[in-house]
Amino acid sequence: MRVEHETIKPNGIKTIPRRGLEPAGYRQRCFLTIACGLEFLGYNGNSMDNSEREFDVIVWGATGFTGQLVAEYMAQTYGVNGDLKWAIAGRSVEKLSQVADDVAGLEATNLQQLIANSDDPDSINALVQKTRVICTTVGPYALYGDVIVAACAEFGTHCCDLTGEVQWMQRMIEKYQAVAESSGARIVHTCGFDSIPSDLGVLFLQQQMKEKHGEPATQIKYRVVSMDGGASGGTVASMMNMMEEAKVDPSISETLADPYALNPPNMPRGPDGGDQTGPEFDMDFKQWTAPFVMAGINTRVVRRSNALMDYVYGKEFRYSEAMLTGEGPGGYIKAAMVAGVSALMMITAAFSPTRSLLQKVAPAPGEGPSKEAREKGSFNIEFIGKCGEHRLKARVTGDKDPGYGATCKMLAESAVCLARDELEIGGGIWTPASAMGDKLIERLNEKAGMTFELI
Repeated sequence: MRVEHETIKPNGIKTIPRRGLEPAGYRQRCFLTIACGLEFLGYNGNSMDNSEREFDVIVWGATGFTGQLVAEYMAQTYGVNGDLKWAIAGRSVEKLSQVADDVAGLEATNLQQLIANSDDPDSINALVQKTRVICTTVGPYALYGDVIVAACAEFGTHCCDLTGEVQWMQRMIEKYQAVAESSGARIVHTCGFDSIPSDLGVLFLQQQMKEKHGEPATQIKYRVVSMDGGASGGTVASMMNMMEEAKVDPSISETLADPYALNPPNMPRGPDGGDQTGPEFDMDFKQWTAPFVMAGINTRVVRRSNALMDYVYGKEFRYSEAMLTGEGPGGYIKAAMVAGVSALMMITAAFSPTRSLLQKVAPAPGEGPSKEAREKGSFNIEFIGKCGEHRLKARVTGDKDPGYGATCKMLAESAVCLARDELEIGGGIWTPASAMGDKLIERLNEKAGMTFELI
């Protein structure tokens, strides 16, 4: 028998009983609870217990390119009728049916399919109350993500996504931090290639530094050794939308340029300046380096993690990201070429006529590399941490294309971690490191083809 699709209606959902959440770990504090002088975080008498909901995870946007990859990974890793209760959701009955057939095969009838629409907030409100975690791939998030974050924050539903849109994340923090704290919702942005390798790589290296030398690194460098994968239509769409927003609101350009844009307000910032824009020689790696396109996202997330974890890395912690391009004249030329292309892309995207041209030649949202390209892809990132005379090097690797093959596994494991693991945090808008930390590192090592190791 074919599975019956369920359309979510507001009156078809039972309200989840309101219960107090247990106080979370004292070492981590959200900025609003600090401002209020609380001695605990994430605790409120009106917090909601979502442990008895129908599903552990709902993959929202499962009919999109990335959403289908997440669903495929979930089916392969956790099955569709196993201990983990999960479902797929989207707007189209026909497309959801096709996704179920594609990812679950003969088990498709056991994969529940739910219909909702971002343009219908009531259907989204009903959807999020069915699950412990919403795993959303629907972007650009600045266009389509508000309704999901608002509903999750209100109804105590945890949420993870793939956004790299700093200006949108800042808006969500301002609007929904206090709401999520009250309801107990753990909302975690940037759960893909931006910014899990950065955020968890820094956390891993800092833990090793403290274990071996008794104190954290005062500076960490992230350097891309290799990265093989296809272009992301979703990433291009997000960049285009960001430029459109900046055209209307010039303050967005200031936000994007601020190295501490995601730090809690009225808390210490740090010594870091702007991101690298040209070729630079790195004495620690003894190679030339080029600007890294994701640095403007990842560095902000790492700095927010440090602030949310009570500056466990130190208030003077410095962090940077770049790409290694080699030694000698050849390394310099390659670094200069990468820097030039990056600058040209930003200039092209900044003006309407050239932006339209770029949109025509770039991958469209929902498009991505072939399965063969995803399988052949990989990434290799090295970190060096320094504390006085002490030096430690670490490596984070992934066995698939970073933008899709690896990202879908990172997002899926983030969702399962939020749903099933015991985490020492309350509600709020978190980062991967501050929310899931070691628990997520363990999952990624065991299940997702990633490694975190000292070298």
